[in-house]
Amino acid sequence: MSVVDPGSAGANLIARVRAILTQPKPTWDVIDGEPATVADLYRSYAIPLAAIPAVCGLIGTLIFGYGSLFGVTFRPNPVWVIVQAIVNYGLGLAGLYVMSLIIDGLAPNFGGTKNPVQAFKVIAYASTASWVGGVFLLIHPLAPLTILTGLYSLWLLYIGLPKLMKVAEDKAVAYTAVVIVVAVVIFLVIGAVVGSVAAVGGRSLLSDARGTPGTMSGAIKTPAGSIDVGKLQAASEQLAAAQADAKAGKVKLTDPEVLKAYLPGAVGGFTRTGLNAESSAAGGMGASVAEGDYSKGDGNLKLKVTDMGATGALAGLAGAFNVQSSREESGRYEKVGKVDGRMTTESDDRSSKHGEYGVMVADRFMVSAEGDNVDMDALKAAVGSIDLGRLEGLAKS
Repeated sequence: MSVVDPGSAGANLIARVRAILTQPKPTWDVIDGEPATVADLYRSYAIPLAAIPAVCGLIGTLIFGYGSLFGVTFRPNPVWVIVQAIVNYGLGLAGLYVMSLIIDGLAPNFGGTKNPVQAFKVIAYASTASWVGGVFLLIHPLAPLTILTGLYSLWLLYIGLPKLMKVAEDKAVAYTAVVIVVAVVIFLVIGAVVGSVAAVGGRSLLSDARGTPGTMSGAIKTPAGSIDVGKLQAASEQLAAAQADAKAGKVKLTDPEVLKAYLPGAVGGFTRTGLNAESSAAGGMGASVAEGDYSKGDGNLKLKVTDMGATGALAGLAGAFNVQSSREESGRYEKVGKVDGRMTTESDDRSSKHGEYGVMVADRFMVSAEGDNVDMDALKAAVGSIDLGRLEGLAKS
């Protein structure tokens, strides 16, 4: 029984934690073949385990405060500590998904196979040691032991990454190294956001002695591209501001009925055959989507406009990676990069005759088209039929 199967969830969770920590290699073999979904892995594994360091760190800080040199201890405002723990927990869970996307996206660069579920399995199960090690945060003198559990998580990553992503052994070290570098940068971003969002009535954790926000600069080179650390900090500040606006009710998702008006009745000879719109919103968080179905002969395409509200600020992270990649093999190609200053993705599989094309607008709206028996020019024309400048204006308003 896998950890995501129905039944005794608690027993499954404990058994899986014990197995991955004590018998990692055979356990990764089991995990490799298990059916799962990202939602199930979040619900049954990541969410409960990620709460360990969040809750233990919260309790430890409230009891012991922050120790420093010369025997001086700082006890912060309890509200500040609670808010910080909640934000850290939430962003940590979000960071898992971001890391899984990066793992999945990098796989072909090292001869691996893209599989978003397998990529999420890798980062979720590899994080087990770090999460369990969070118990040491209950007693601050033992907190340094979390470094050891973090290193064990890196070992778990090294073992599981090539197995689940189907990367040859001779490329496993390079693949793991790049993922670790990116993970470090992501955690820096999370730390920056936690500092700017959770600091209440005092300096930001990123501030210098005069209260001026600190800055990060420089670039980290990887085989997949250059990571601009300064842009990562800017993206984190943008995300923090978006979250604050959402909490204050300043960010309103676009009414899906309004988004429907962006979808043309016909495009490139394709006639619209269906029109749908829906929204799941809570204080600016969530998404509002309008999509149209179009057909011409045996060709079908779906054109979609998505308003991601405040969460769209996460898209700003993409700009820090400066990746311009193009890959083609076995009748399939994929491209990722910027076109006219906008992050753009493109893929086409000639064997299945399925293609996708998407453009990010103003770090908030995603305009995408995917189709079967449709060439890429038609998909680009469908996206081009949407007034992207108008969407940018809508984001600013």
